[in-house]
Amino acid sequence: MVYSRKNIVVFGASANQTKYGYKIFHTLSEHGLSVYGINPKGGEADGHAFYKTLSEVPVTPDVAIMVIPPAALTEAVEQCIVAHVSEIWFQPGARDASAFERAIAAGMQARNDCFMVENGFW
Repeated sequence: MVYSRKNIVVFGASANQTKYGYKIFHTLSEHGLSVYGINPKGGEADGHAFYKTLSEVPVTPDVAIMVIPPAALTEAVEQCIVAHVSEIWFQPGARDASAFERAIAAGMQARNDCFMVENGFW
């Protein structure tokens, strides 16, 4: 599995099992991947604490998965730039053209695709 050796952050991780932020975080965690949840309210799921910002994550992330409202994407992309994230996935419903272009301009590999489907998790 190509992502087994990478640190992944999920922006919009949630403890609410009906939300995609939970489903993505939970599935990646179940597969034994190194996954960290970002939620400005904090919280936890499945015994994993969420971080309020990317700067609090104790490792250097390789991949960011966006499961947040479009209005929050610009700030999240800026956090990824500062943290030197190399790959960013904008999930369906979490897309904004200017945030996508900002990620590309910063040198990130950016995708407007479902990370889970494209990588065979779902």
